[in-house]
Amino acid sequence: MVNVGIVGTGVYLPKKIMTSAEIAAATGGIWSEDAVRSKLGIHQKYIAGPDEGTQEMGALAALKCLEKTGVDPKEIDLILCMGEEWKEYPLTTSALYIQDRIGAVNAWGIDVQNRCCTCVSAMKIARDMMVADDEINTVLIAGGYRNGDFVDYTDKDMSMMFNLSCGGGAILLKKNYGKNLLLGSKIIADGSLARTAGVEIGGIANPFTPENVEEGYRSLRLLDAKKMKDRLNVVSMPNWYRCIDESLQQAGLERKDIDYLDILHIKRSGHNGMLADLGLTEENTIYLEDYGHIGQVDQILSLELALEQGKVKPGSVVCMIAAGIGYVWSANVIRWG
Repeated sequence: MVNVGIVGTGVYLPKKIMTSAEIAAATGGIWSEDAVRSKLGIHQKYIAGPDEGTQEMGALAALKCLEKTGVDPKEIDLILCMGEEWKEYPLTTSALYIQDRIGAVNAWGIDVQNRCCTCVSAMKIARDMMVADDEINTVLIAGGYRNGDFVDYTDKDMSMMFNLSCGGGAILLKKNYGKNLLLGSKIIADGSLARTAGVEIGGIANPFTPENVEEGYRSLRLLDAKKMKDRLNVVSMPNWYRCIDESLQQAGLERKDIDYLDILHIKRSGHNGMLADLGLTEENTIYLEDYGHIGQVDQILSLELALEQGKVKPGSVVCMIAAGIGYVWSANVIRWG
């Protein structure tokens, strides 16, 4: 029976940071530094420079992954770019930029968009494609993230996105690798929320004009805050737990078997509540308060940190979870080693 395993990962982080004090100052007094740290759970986050676009940060993370694993880029059959639509040049294919940048001359590539669920979703896509296609044996998932560029810190509705950070991530999967196996995946989507959050200005519906350009670059907003919040209050946690439970079931496991929860950065109360519901403690996870929320890179970063700190070791069951505006919930289950 075909199996798919994780060969390794790579993470790129920009040099510049934004502290909790700077975030508080940017809100104009709406949020204190103490509240940013204690409620939003942000000590600092990363800020990308002009040469750190999402395509380039994805490529830099991919190069780190290849260096760590020793895999020849010519072995890669497929690149799934998980990077965001906000990139150096619109209407260019990020997966192909990465292909050229890393020398993966035998690979073809696709850009995958599922907001902060993209890494977890792309891992399921990669696994399913390797199982189905005899010609796909090695898949690189890579991309960059800097949606924090669009945050208006004076928008009271946007506090849930003050954590948006920057960086790049890569994860390499191989067919019949025999270890670090991806055992189960589940994704749930609710398209009724597709247009409740996003960048309001600069698209076809509300294009840039000479008058709105400056506003447009700070127009990541809740487009229908009431609809989004009301709906999420009903479906969000049930959908997330369903993803976790069904991915565990596919792996022949239960909640009690989870050794490490690989979770994106969310506000501290939500993080602690999920640990409690799953019967886990802080020893079973890492809270990304010193990194912020690097979108779909969070899961790769969390896994790297867990391996460095010994929280994931041979035999560990890792439950990797994500949620993204639109709205999407997802989970993967991996047995390490």
